Amino acid sequence: MDCNKVGELILSLRKEKGMTQKQLADVMNISDKAISKWERGMGCPDVSLLRELSKVLEVNIEKILLGNLEPNDADGGNMKKLKFYVCPNCGNILTATGEGEVYCCGRKLAGLVPKPADDNHGLTIEEVENDFYITFNHEMTKEHFIGFVAYISYDRVLLIKLYPEQSPEVRFPRMNRGKLYYYCSQHGLWVKDKLI
Repeated sequence: MDCNKVGELILSLRKEKGMTQKQLADVMNISDKAISKWERGMGCPDVSLLRELSKVLEVNIEKILLGNLEPNDADGGNMKKLKFYVCPNCGNILTATGEGEVYCCGRKLAGLVPKPADDNHGLTIEEVENDFYITFNHEMTKEHFIGFVAYISYDRVLLIKLYPEQSPEVRFPRMNRGKLYYYCSQHGLWVKDKLI
């Protein structure tokens, strides 16, 4: 750990938050001399303080230790490049339009890789009143169910969360050139490119 880099990052993040050294020190219940020492590269924060520092500065602990916040490449926000993440602990669904580090329940999550729809994870699509009415031939038990369905076009995402013991059906307004993604709790993410 390079204390100079860590200090420069803490200084930058503190100023970004509009905080003085004294204000940051007060929030963390330490002296402002400790903050000054870190920012001058004369020492690094104690391990016991990293969690609170991360919370106050709203930065991942790993990034504080590296002393570097490298920006991701700009992706233009194209929704068709959306990545899905599902937390194995709590079931949270998270998304990102580009590369990122996604965490939930203390775990770093990997982006789900979609597989093309197959017979075991097939679906039926009907047009009803300019909507797509989609049904799945899939069990909906607590152990094995469709967790969400997302309909994605270039500029928007429509996502419907499903729950065990619920009927496996959804309805979306029709969009041009959209893709349908759906998540099985046991077999991962599936995609259907052409709806009709």
